[in-house]
Amino acid sequence: MHHSRLCNLVIDCQGSDLAAATEFWSRALGKPVDNPDEDGDGKYAVLTTAPDELKVLIQCVDHPSRVHLDIETDDLDAETARLEALGAKRIGFVKRWWVMEAPTGHRFCIVRRQAEAFGPHVNQWNANPR
Repeated sequence: MHHSRLCNLVIDCQGSDLAAATEFWSRALGKPVDNPDEDGDGKYAVLTTAPDELKVLIQCVDHPSRVHLDIETDDLDAETARLEALGAKRIGFVKRWWVMEAPTGHRFCIVRRQAEAFGPHVNQWNANPR
């Protein structure tokens, strides 16, 4: 048995100016900047959100700008297999997460658990999803 839940709204911004993208989205959403360079590589920033809100990440990317979702889990392999059984495809492994594509063509990521505790809105999955 493993757990997962929706955890991040990721704003993919084509280009390399993380500061400008973060400034815009911080002001547009009314959310102060929590961390202007989360991994120290100039690609990821985090806006401040309340504990009951989705975490909002700003990410510099090479592909066209879009928004994607992250699903966090306590078992990366089990969650990846569960979503593949639903029709998702693995696109690639990046650092410590899987980039996936839904049958609808939408990209999303499966990431390791982000919060110390999942909270009340976690899904519990059996090893056999059927």
